[in-house]
Amino acid sequence: MNRRTLLTLPPALVLARGLPAAAETEAIRLRELYNKDLSFSPRALAAEGAEIAVWGYMAPPLKAESTFFVLTNRPMAVCPFCEPGMPWPDDILAVRAKRVVDVVPFNVPIVARGTLELGDEVDPELGFYSKVRLVGATYRRA
Repeated sequence: MNRRTLLTLPPALVLARGLPAAAETEAIRLRELYNKDLSFSPRALAAEGAEIAVWGYMAPPLKAESTFFVLTNRPMAVCPFCEPGMPWPDDILAVRAKRVVDVVPFNVPIVARGTLELGDEVDPELGFYSKVRLVGATYRRA
């Protein structure tokens, strides 16, 4: 991709998708996964089972040496989902990485890529409940 082509792309597309290698991967923002009533959006339903890219921030990990982390819409210095009885937030995404996670500081934007899974699930290792996940994921600083 040359500089002129890059400059014609919308900035959000460049951030969410990265550069040429990601051109075939659809970018979805966390807020696009849900309707206002917290049901899955048509866009999320259409992308289920497909590889997508999502931009966000890595929340503080639940456990060291894990392949699991949570992607958040905004930087979170503390665990955003550790309070019992709290409703499922519409701005987080569970991510199961291909490898043990190298923690990225909570305020550094990242792009995670993986297969989108929808529906209730409890992680067998951590007991973490999720409604939406990226599996087989990779990530990098944005």
